Amino acid sequence: MIKKVKITEVIANPNNPRLIKDDKFKKLVKSIQDFPDMLNVRPIVVNKDMVVLGGNMRLKAIKEAGIKEINVDIVDWNEQQQKEFIVKDNVGYGEWDWNDLANNWDSEELTDWGLDIPNFNTEGFADKNKELSLDDVTDSMTITLKYTEEEYHIVKDALLNLAATPEQAIWKLLGND
Repeated sequence: MIKKVKITEVIANPNNPRLIKDDKFKKLVKSIQDFPDMLNVRPIVVNKDMVVLGGNMRLKAIKEAGIKEINVDIVDWNEQQQKEFIVKDNVGYGEWDWNDLANNWDSEELTDWGLDIPNFNTEGFADKNKELSLDDVTDSMTITLKYTEEEYHIVKDALLNLAATPEQAIWKLLGND
């Protein structure tokens, strides 16, 4: 049941397993200030006691933004269902299509909206390596890359879309045909 309530009636969940860092929190507050209407279609999920099950970070940001009333969706679930929802509501099942985002969206807007865009600094990379030829590549050439798990999946997907083999993909990434 969706209901509009005073923010003071809603209780942050003391057992919330999610954290938000300062920079992300500031982005969340800004996104709410910039587009408060989104709160009308995405209520905070609470139990009968008004304890938050879904939306603890939004609740904190809403308070910081100075909003006095919010929509809540009140559910009548047992303790196990509540615990399950808390985790499932925060699990990210999907992945971003970075190619679509890069070609059809404005990266500044995406960043302003809170999306962390990996910074693949490739400036000058291809030019420096254009002089390479297959003769320069030895059987024992090793390239070490360091990135987060999310960046790993992005790179892996990009490589799979780029060429049939990892060697061919690396060769293309170095700016060769």
